Amino acid sequence: MRAPPTERSVESLLEFGVVNLDKPPGPSAHEVSAWVRDFAGVEKAAHAGTLDPKVTGCLPVLTGTAPRLAPALLEGSKEYVAVLELHDDAPGDLRDVVAEFEGPLYQKPPRKSAVSRRLRVREIHALDVLEVRERQALLRIDCESGTYVRKLCHDLGLALGTGAHMGHLRRTATGPFTDADLVSMHDYVDALAEWRDRGTEDWIRGVVQPAENALVHLPHVTIAPSAAREVANGAPVYAPGVIDHDDPAPGALVACITPNESAVCLGRATDVIDADAGEAVTLERVLV
Repeated sequence: MRAPPTERSVESLLEFGVVNLDKPPGPSAHEVSAWVRDFAGVEKAAHAGTLDPKVTGCLPVLTGTAPRLAPALLEGSKEYVAVLELHDDAPGDLRDVVAEFEGPLYQKPPRKSAVSRRLRVREIHALDVLEVRERQALLRIDCESGTYVRKLCHDLGLALGTGAHMGHLRRTATGPFTDADLVSMHDYVDALAEWRDRGTEDWIRGVVQPAENALVHLPHVTIAPSAAREVANGAPVYAPGVIDHDDPAPGALVACITPNESAVCLGRATDVIDADAGEAVTLERVLV
């Protein structure tokens, strides 16, 4: 089992860590993840949620073995700030029309997307107009993962009667990560150099977080160390091994941890989590 998240060495952090990266415009999310991997000297790294090359902002990158927990970040919502480029002057009812797009929306992925172009529903949790200037509107969008903001902007233009397309787009939050503590690629590289060349750890510890920080938005199930050892060998989480939990609904994605807050696995809660016997959590990803 791993040491507690706050007591790990820098090497252990890099092998099971996450960098809340401020993606620059230009490179793809895949390229940025590869740079993070190569500079850290770990075998793998993966981003949590694709951003197009021109898009900037919050791109959590999981390092070492942490990409196993990427599905946890797909369960969280995303927040963006986007420029809506209108094809005519903004109408007086712009804010009222935009407000109508809050709630469930039908969307078909664009032709250039990497997924099949089937009609699907995505939830817009909140859609706020921050500023309007001539033929531009600044929007803040809180939405379900997998929402196509470019398609949303196109549909807004149709509803407004002016036509519109998406201008600049910046992601300000994904799951538990926000733009309040973003790290630039320059900071990441410099922090690694400071640690390797001088043995100074404060900077790199502020840049690379324990991977468990990517799970804070999920319900947690605390299991006994003996149960964690069984899970590491492929066994399910049985009810007698559960010490405590956050009352997850049956079928909810949960993070199983040990009493020292070290992540063990991701799984789906069952309806016997409080029983004396039976499978309490169905395994999806073992993290140890």
